[in-house]
Amino acid sequence: MGLSKSYGATPVLHDISLDVQRAETLCLIGPSGSGKSTLLKCLNLLETPNSGEIWLGETCLTAPHADVDAARSRIGMVFQHFNLFPHMSVERNVTLALTSVKGMGREQARALARRHLDEVGLAAFVDQRPSRLSGGQQQRVAIARALAMEPEVMLFDEATSALDPELVKDVLAVMRDLASGGMTMAVVTHEMGFAREAADRVAFMCDGRIAEIDTPDRIFERADHPRLRQFLSQVL
Repeated sequence: MGLSKSYGATPVLHDISLDVQRAETLCLIGPSGSGKSTLLKCLNLLETPNSGEIWLGETCLTAPHADVDAARSRIGMVFQHFNLFPHMSVERNVTLALTSVKGMGREQARALARRHLDEVGLAAFVDQRPSRLSGGQQQRVAIARALAMEPEVMLFDEATSALDPELVKDVLAVMRDLASGGMTMAVVTHEMGFAREAADRVAFMCDGRIAEIDTPDRIFERADHPRLRQFLSQVL
């Protein structure tokens, strides 16, 4: 898709072409500042690329008259920070977009929210405020909120990096379940164990480019790119 992105005179992404197949989990790894999060935000049009195209199925999201809001409704995104509304219950945090964006009836939205909260292990917390939950639980609420919109693709931008280490495993378990269930996912992560176990392919980014992309076995055991070998020697 030839994506390039600059902030002023500073280039961040250089002519990136990448495809994510249906039901595939693609993990993006690499050093800080390599462009991973910017790429993910471009895929959801939270950042506008300077050049290139983004396609979701048969729809070109970057076409001049594309309906960006409709496109975003097909893509779920989970960020490093949870961005939950502190004055709303867990259930209302999940139903808000269903009722206000999708125009869904309140009872239908509540049923859908409870189903997805149950999937992430939080059925017992529907009436709690986010402040009563751990960071890992709040991130699982954020995942349920994204899933309730019934997206075709899920994007995860370092979803566990703001969590205490003991809280990471529960969030990763939810993400593993999504991957094994056939959700199409692009995941920026520093969790090499997750990338090795859950990904179908792993892409290594450095200096705003995809330097190497292959199966987890090839990336972690037989890496070709010298910068990738250096990176893995520091994080494994």
